[in-house]
Amino acid sequence: MQTIAPVAVDAMGGDNAPGAIVHGAVNAARKGLAVTLVGPEARVRAELERHRAPKSLPISVVNATEVIDMHDHPGQAMRRKKHNSIRVCFELVKAGEAAAMVSAGNSGAVMAGAIFVLGRPDGVERPAILTAVPALRGHPIVLDVGAVVDCRAIHLVQFALMGEVYSRRVMGIARPRVAILANGEEPSKGTDLTRAAAAALRGSAVNFVGYCEGRDLLTGEFDVVATDGFTGNVALKTMEGTAKAVGEYLKRAFKSTPAAMAGGLLSKAALGEMKRRMDWREHGAAPLVGVNGVALITHGSSDALAIENAVRKALEVARSHFPDDLAEAVAPSEALLEAAAEPSRPAGTPAP
Repeated sequence: MQTIAPVAVDAMGGDNAPGAIVHGAVNAARKGLAVTLVGPEARVRAELERHRAPKSLPISVVNATEVIDMHDHPGQAMRRKKHNSIRVCFELVKAGEAAAMVSAGNSGAVMAGAIFVLGRPDGVERPAILTAVPALRGHPIVLDVGAVVDCRAIHLVQFALMGEVYSRRVMGIARPRVAILANGEEPSKGTDLTRAAAAALRGSAVNFVGYCEGRDLLTGEFDVVATDGFTGNVALKTMEGTAKAVGEYLKRAFKSTPAAMAGGLLSKAALGEMKRRMDWREHGAAPLVGVNGVALITHGSSDALAIENAVRKALEVARSHFPDDLAEAVAPSEALLEAAAEPSRPAGTPAP
């Protein structure tokens, strides 16, 4: 088996850095996953000592003297702070010294760093943030969930095409069912944006099955759901909030009476499994698709479990080499939109 490079982890990203980040990296390394921690070397090594990481673990440290925080302007900070931990992670990926990078830090800075350092495959207009959701069947992916809030039709078409590649190469689905998120399943529903993108995708080679309503995101009826970053982010945060609220409702219900408490004890294992399946920390991180490399963004409040799973997910994505297919996948985007916009003509009528 070919040896894969380690995952570069931004040790200074997120609300709980560097402690939780280093802790998660150590846990991943204890399971045999190679990690390179990037950040101020003295602080990172102090955390490694605090977590009693044996020198035999597959962990290395690369020094980065600057940090981009959540209040920095992404693009300006990336240009001004040349030796920040996010940028150094990307430089390791570009040099082939890391298979992927993971950051719980400023997501805008991760986007900017990916574009500045790695660049985009030919033809890709805008990268998108992709996430898998815990559906009743399988793990559908939704993109974009926050990178591009003001979309044009070509962006939505490319999100669908890139998501289809990811679903095949990473999720192992032979012919993914691709949809666009909308306010109804009828072709007449949606906005000018979604209708234009849907018309283009109907003429593509992917298995486009129409619109997905919000209530169907978790049914498993679709494998890839494309949407703009504003709508996708609202949908994602709504799912997170709903899961949290349902958990609280159940907790209160099981404490309401002695009989309910007994029922809760009997249901503890099943409820624990449900909680685990809906826990965002269990699902790794959100890949940034549409750049020349593998970058994963995880929640700013990530703890050690979230970071450990993000490292695992990063290696899984890196092994798929899915970015290699993105340029070919998006190549027909403009032609599909142009063909869909042409008025239909009776058979045999010459083009104007």
